[in-house]
Amino acid sequence: MLGDLLYKFTDVYFGFNLFRYITVRAALAAITALLFSLIIGPRIIRLLKEKQWGEEIRSDGPQTHLAKAGTPTMGGIIILLGIILGVLLWAKLDNYYIQLIFIATVWMGLVGFLDDYLKVVKKYKKGLIGRYKLSGQVILSVFVGSMLFFNPEMVSQGINANTSLPFFKNLEIDFGWLYIPVIVFVITGTSNAVNLSDGLDGLATGLIAIAMLAFAGMSYVTGNVNFSDYLNIIYLPGSGELTVYCLAVVGAAMGFLWYNAYPAQVFMGDTGALALGSTLGAIAVLLKKEILLVLIGGVFVAETLSVIIQTSYYKYTKRKTGQGRRVFKMAPLHHHFELKGWHESKVVTRLWIVAILLALLSLTTFKVR
Repeated sequence: MLGDLLYKFTDVYFGFNLFRYITVRAALAAITALLFSLIIGPRIIRLLKEKQWGEEIRSDGPQTHLAKAGTPTMGGIIILLGIILGVLLWAKLDNYYIQLIFIATVWMGLVGFLDDYLKVVKKYKKGLIGRYKLSGQVILSVFVGSMLFFNPEMVSQGINANTSLPFFKNLEIDFGWLYIPVIVFVITGTSNAVNLSDGLDGLATGLIAIAMLAFAGMSYVTGNVNFSDYLNIIYLPGSGELTVYCLAVVGAAMGFLWYNAYPAQVFMGDTGALALGSTLGAIAVLLKKEILLVLIGGVFVAETLSVIIQTSYYKYTKRKTGQGRRVFKMAPLHHHFELKGWHESKVVTRLWIVAILLALLSLTTFKVR
């Protein structure tokens, strides 16, 4: 919005011509979201403290976490407002991809806020009932999937139900009528995976920033006809604008991390976790990189699998032997490492390192074809 306005004054001052470039506006979106989170963050944290909207720590978790009880939660509001401000100022709001991803972020932000509100304010132990939360995720996924599957431009190009296959040159998978169910699985799964990973100070925030930074690069080349042709990837006109959105998320997350790093002054809650997870999944869907998301979000995948394995094995052994057994000391996976004796900050840092390596590996798939 502001970028478009300034660009119109190019005749007055040639320097305003810079605002036509995605890279410039993406950098400004990141800076805007970062500064907003840094400056406004303390005020929102104080407000959450005054309202006594604090986190309730589960009794069956690591005992070291009990000291975190009462830490302000719902801090995801800081991230969401930072993203919204950065996008409204510097992205092209008439862009189809920006509109879809904006809806995805805000919609699940509202669902997450309702869940947090019921838990923290209304003192409903489980918050929003699981099936209602899942319904919100499915509704969003069906909406995004339908908007892509029935998009006239994509239908004419024959790519409305396609996704890229990493490591292979000019090889795509056409899901056909299974496309929308696949999208439901991707967005819903990613949203829940990020939520599961939000159990240590700064963990999910840093992982999201790393993944979105990788997707920023992918957005840029996917929306550039020359780069996409050179790298043999699907060219999606207009998708380059998602670079601005991705970097707005990175900036807002980094600003929030200032207060969310160990020892955390605020937690993002489901307000942030569900919204950021859905945003990550939706970005992968919009860029036709659903399969590559498994690599980029490898830590999120591992966290989710650890819960599935732990639960399934416990139920299986209890049914067979009468006594449930565990594969991990505790699930999700980050708690397993904590109980092995790793300090919380060490677990977080090491998982960030793994995420960075996976992000770099994912970017190499564009050339290894």
